[in-house]
Amino acid sequence: MSESNPNEAVTAAYDEYLMPIWKELDVPIERADGCTLVDFEGNEYLDAFAGISVTNVGHRNEAVVDAAKAQLDEFVHGCSYVHPNKPAADLAERIAEITPGDLQKTFFCNSGTEAVEGAVKLARKYTGSKEVVALEMGFHGRTLGSLSLTGNKSYKKEMGPTLNDVSHAAPPYGYRCSMCEGAECDTSCAADIERVISSHTSGDIAAIVVEPVMGEAGIVVPPKEWLARVQEIAHDHGALLVADEVQAGYGRTGAMFASEHYDVVPDIIPQAKGIANGLPLGAFTASAEVADAFEAGDHLSTFGGNPVACAAALATIDQLEDGIIENARTEGEWLRSEFDSIEEDYDPIGEIRGRGLMWGVEFVDQSEMGPQNVAPAPDTALATAVSDHLREESGVIVGVGGFHKNVLRLQPPLTIERDQLRRVLSGLRDALDAVA
Repeated sequence: MSESNPNEAVTAAYDEYLMPIWKELDVPIERADGCTLVDFEGNEYLDAFAGISVTNVGHRNEAVVDAAKAQLDEFVHGCSYVHPNKPAADLAERIAEITPGDLQKTFFCNSGTEAVEGAVKLARKYTGSKEVVALEMGFHGRTLGSLSLTGNKSYKKEMGPTLNDVSHAAPPYGYRCSMCEGAECDTSCAADIERVISSHTSGDIAAIVVEPVMGEAGIVVPPKEWLARVQEIAHDHGALLVADEVQAGYGRTGAMFASEHYDVVPDIIPQAKGIANGLPLGAFTASAEVADAFEAGDHLSTFGGNPVACAAALATIDQLEDGIIENARTEGEWLRSEFDSIEEDYDPIGEIRGRGLMWGVEFVDQSEMGPQNVAPAPDTALATAVSDHLREESGVIVGVGGFHKNVLRLQPPLTIERDQLRRVLSGLRDALDAVA
């Protein structure tokens, strides 16, 4: 790579030597610390996206880095499914302690996609059934198996057909829901799962797979009773509730797992992203009864339970429990009141919703009605313009997503401080004043 302009050199190398990937934010990173990213020219950015909810305890967290380095000095790989290692054993025990209810046994893999697919395999083995119900607008990964669960055409373009034993029901998307009475989302969309089971399946249901907070859908937060109703429907049909906590877990919503907000103990919880603060690790956890449906060899992963990643995850959990989850909860409550004011001040904002440090700002065109005529049309161009302005003028990095790609996503490291959040909100107002 040329050293004349290292930022451009890195970007050019991506274009020439990597297959096409999504690099929408397009900030080449030389180093990072806490909530700050620095490019190769010394430009600093406030990271309010955390690599899509990954570096939950902050970039280059000292305790996590030290734990990983210490394990590197011992051994790097022993394949936890051939040679038992202490970091994997210790982490599995710790996950049993922090997950809700009687969830006890964990399978380690490398990513959220693998965790979700493994959870579905376990549900099939335990129930003896094969079909799965997921949600429209949901996201569970991009491999062919997980893509079949993902309820978004844009991710499936030119990749069909995917698995044909998955059916999709309505999401708990109150802002654009035509099923609920009044402005607030109720559990009518949960009842839609019953309709889908009766009309689109053979009734041989192994699992209902949902996100307790829907990330890629645009930070869609279900009503309080929704998740319990979904689990009730699953159990009525002899199926398991798989709560995909890949994005919402590990403190993101102000609780260790988002399911805790709904007083629900899922049957299986897939995890990844924030679990090891940036090191590749995924997991799915179930009760002993469900987990023991797997026999040795039913599912394996060469790199699953890597000792370095497990050591980092143990340190990450320690850090989360040492005040960082509380910070996410406290700052999330403060953000709620601040966002109420911003939502009132700017007509192009249709809704701001979230929990903890997981927030979505939905942009709309008030002059045009959107899908189902229940809310104004999505304004994708405005969301992109606001994100670009934040990055280029305020040095603040946020994400853009949602089913209609019209939602600004605020998901910073959970260590973010009040003054840094004020900078994000000030930049948001500046961007709206400039481009709305």
